[in-house]
Amino acid sequence: MRRPSVFPPRPSFLVPLPHGGPLALGERPLVMGVLNVTPDSFADAERLDTARAVDVALAMEAAGADILDLGGESTRPGAVPVERDEELRRVLPVLRALAGRVRIAISIDTYKAAVAEAAVAEGASLVNDISGLQYDPAMGPAVARCGAGLVLMHTRGRSADMYAHANYQDVVAEVAEELRAGIAQAEGAGVQTDRIVIDPGIGFAKRPSHSYGLLAGLADLASRLGRPVLAGPSRKSFMREALGDRPPVERDWGTAAAVTAAVLGGAHIVRVHAVAEMVQVVRVAEAIRRHASAR
Repeated sequence: MRRPSVFPPRPSFLVPLPHGGPLALGERPLVMGVLNVTPDSFADAERLDTARAVDVALAMEAAGADILDLGGESTRPGAVPVERDEELRRVLPVLRALAGRVRIAISIDTYKAAVAEAAVAEGASLVNDISGLQYDPAMGPAVARCGAGLVLMHTRGRSADMYAHANYQDVVAEVAEELRAGIAQAEGAGVQTDRIVIDPGIGFAKRPSHSYGLLAGLADLASRLGRPVLAGPSRKSFMREALGDRPPVERDWGTAAAVTAAVLGGAHIVRVHAVAEMVQVVRVAEAIRRHASAR
């Protein structure tokens, strides 16, 4: 007799994009590579200028990345906000330089509507809003106008004070409820539901126990909201509880464990820094999932 899988099903979705075909989610987990062009990224050892960013982007695609996530402002805890024009100065040259050179989708990691619209005009297909539409009231209508996919991430407060808001009785239920409100806000602004991806915001306004709880409860979160899930545990500080106080670039082994948990929990996309290494992790974790489902 065939036994039920110990892992939750991963439903399939098609996310329409303004450039290229729709993003097919569900058949396998997709790998999103982090491409930061900021002077103060928490997790990268070097600052990338345009030429170097293009080289890194091409290398990520060659290593198996399915999506590139381009960011021009650090949103680590305590980060100093960046003005719109400076953020545009950082990201637009990279988008222009990548035009016609990568075949995979590009996401713009921003919470500013003006940056999102300008980036989509230059070839980005997804808007990854770490604020879940909380910081800029113009973001929802902007995404609706340009027809981009939208990643709604959960957080509370701003970078400077997010941990003051990290109070939960049931982290999965509360994050799901707040993301449900974000989905409703996006839909009210004209964003089509099939363009929305959710992100529980691991490490954002979360204590380590909350981040671990969300990774453990990813399938429950997804079932409550009925949308594809992106998980971004890569190199984050919640791992200090298990690994000790080591710098972010030395957390890739811990990241591998967190990515495995996300894949086994049904994540559709994992956002990572070390693309080549995490592509291997994702493929093996997915093979385990498939084997369990076939028993």
